[in-house]
Order: sequence, then structure tokens, then C-alpha cells
Amino acid sequence: MFKENATTIPFIYKLIAGLFLFVCMFFVAMGFGAADIAFRDVWLALTSTTTSDKILIIREIRLPREVAAIFVGVALAVSGAIMQGMTRNPLADPGLFGLTAGANAALAIAIAFVPTLNYFGVMIACFIGAATGAIMVFGIASIRKGGFSPFRIVLAGAAVSAFLYAIADGVAIYFKISKDVSMWTAGGLIGTSWIQLQVIVPFIITGVFVALFLSRQLTILSLNEEVAVGLGQKTTQIKVILFIVIILLAGASVALVGNMAFIGLMIPHIVRAIVGTDYRFIIPMSAVIGATFMLLADTLGRTINAPFETPVVAIVAIMGLPFFLVIVRKGGREFK
Repeated sequence: MFKENATTIPFIYKLIAGLFLFVCMFFVAMGFGAADIAFRDVWLALTSTTTSDKILIIREIRLPREVAAIFVGVALAVSGAIMQGMTRNPLADPGLFGLTAGANAALAIAIAFVPTLNYFGVMIACFIGAATGAIMVFGIASIRKGGFSPFRIVLAGAAVSAFLYAIADGVAIYFKISKDVSMWTAGGLIGTSWIQLQVIVPFIITGVFVALFLSRQLTILSLNEEVAVGLGQKTTQIKVILFIVIILLAGASVALVGNMAFIGLMIPHIVRAIVGTDYRFIIPMSAVIGATFMLLADTLGRTINAPFETPVVAIVAIMGLPFFLVIVRKGGREFK
């Protein structure tokens, strides 16, 4: 039942190649920026206790930033893959299905009403907002008979996202916290700290491990729900757990970098072209490629107009929008 891509290259070799590309991109991201740093200094910063100005820049500014990029890429790519598998919808993406907009709105409300809220509290608010946004999208899309068509859900996602972004903006303007909210929601990695990572990363790691554990069930679910039921799967329980995983991953990402669309849409499609339709392969490869892609996007954002920064969300959107249009034009045929 489960097959890799038509090529005869074993999955392990593909994963090793992906990891090699990831490691190379990590060192490139660590070395390039407004202040170019030699790879030797990067290596010393990671492997020794030596201190210098450049090494301090690496350890205290650039390293936490790139670690954040890695985990955001992992979270969004894996959550997108899960959503596409659960809904059998080639256009599924946390940013297009209202999760990130809901998290942004909840974040704005939390900052407005509880300005002293700590980072853990902000993250919980993002989880609640992500769940609310997703429930609104699926609720609106299910009003009409005929099931969840890909385009109906996308339209519902666009409407709900616009509504929730308007709420976030309205709250920010009314309570005069626009600057504070925009710092969270601009889709950037500037100022990421180790303290933030200590709060966020465990949730992302937990979500990814649960997704890996349920990857076989997700594969069957993505092919045919009736078959899954016939094989004795508890589809409702599996969907609930996977939905919680999506909320954890999307909410954690928004709490860390704000709105970031298209990554969860693009990466799973790219990965399926490499490893096929088995989610035992798609989930780990999506994590690797998603992390690599975010490192690339952040590096481009720091270098194309150095010493000024181009927002990472703009870089991702420039890459993601044409990809989205191609998928819409093909009607998701490459997904099947």
C-alpha cells in the first residue's frame, strides 16, 4: 500500500542528502549577513569556549535567530503536511486556513488586556487563537452541502483571515499598541532570544514526534477515510490528535515569528515529488526541507539589502505566491 516515489533511490539516501543540504545551509546562514563571519569563527563558536566580538555575535544574536528559523520551518512544513493529509486538500496551509490569523488576533487581544503577560502566556493565547481560526474556517466551509471542496475552504480561509486580521488591527489601534503588535506579527526573526526558544521549542518537538508516531495512520487517512475505518482505525480520535498537533505547531510559530504563510503549502508538495505519498517519509523530509527553506529565506532577508533587513515574510511570499497559483491552476492533480 505504501510506496515511495517512482525512483529506486531508498528513502534513507534522500534523507541523508536533505540533511547534508540543511547543514550546508545552516553554515551559510550563520556566516552571511550584515556582518559577514568566517566559517572558522562559526565553527569555533559552536565547538569551543573561545570568546571574541564575532563569536559573541554568533552565539547571542545569530545562533538563536537561526535556531528559531529552523524550528519555525519545521513546524510550518509539518503542520502543512498534516493538514493536506487530513483534509486531502492540496491547498491546505496554516496561513491560508485561518490558523495564523487567529493566533495573531489572540496575540493582539492578549497584549491589550494583559500587557504584563509572559512569553508562555502569549504562546497559550496563540494556541487558542489558532484553534478558533481553524474552527471558524471549517465551520463556514461546512455550512453548504457537498463536503469540503478545496476552493470553498480557501475562500472561507481568506474571509476568516481578513476578519481576524481586522480584529487584530482594530484592537491594536484602539488600545494604542500597534507598535507592540507589529513587532510580533511582522513575520521576522529579529531579536529572537534563547529564553523564547526554551519556551517554544519543546512544543514544536512534541508536535513533530506525535506526527511521526501517527504518520502511518495519516497515510491511510489521506488515501481514503472509508478504508481507514475498514482497517480498524479510530479516525475521529486520530483527527482530534492531529488537529491538536497542528494547533501546537502553528500557534508556536506565530508566537515566535508572527504571520508566515505559504511554507506549509509549498514544502509538502516539494517533498511528495521527492519521496512519494507515504507520510512516514513525508513528515521527516518536510521537517528537513522546511528548516532548510527558512534558513534560506532568512539569509536572503539579511543579505539582499544589507545592512538593512528585508522582512522574511516578504521573501517567503514572493516564492510562495507563484507556487500557490500553479497548484490552483493544476487543481491539485500532482497531489493525488
